Amino acid sequence: MKKIIYTDQAPAPVGPYSQAVQVGQTLYVSGQIAIDPASGALVTSDIEAETHQVMRNLGKILEAAGCTFEHVLKCTVFVSDIELYGRINAVYAEYFDEATAPARELVQVANLPKGVNVEISAIAVVP
Repeated sequence: MKKIIYTDQAPAPVGPYSQAVQVGQTLYVSGQIAIDPASGALVTSDIEAETHQVMRNLGKILEAAGCTFEHVLKCTVFVSDIELYGRINAVYAEYFDEATAPARELVQVANLPKGVNVEISAIAVVP
């Protein structure tokens, strides 16, 4: 009933979870941080580069499930500092058409894995 989605084009899970799980036509993508899957290094030179890497990781997982960003229904964005909201949002907006953008919340949290500044998860519909 549930199908595990995995691609080596995105970072391997760093714990007991899957990159994504598909149930029926619904895809649940685990939170992604800015790990470069090729090198394993964190991309944290600036918040824009970090957010782009997070979005690329999400995109590769979506692709592995036969989806694109157009199939995303909802995102959850976790940030370490709400003052980064505008800069993160500017990058995020490059991946979604504003007229058909998914539902979303953005929440400041006390800490994120590996000390990163942003983590994003997604729910999508599989075509």
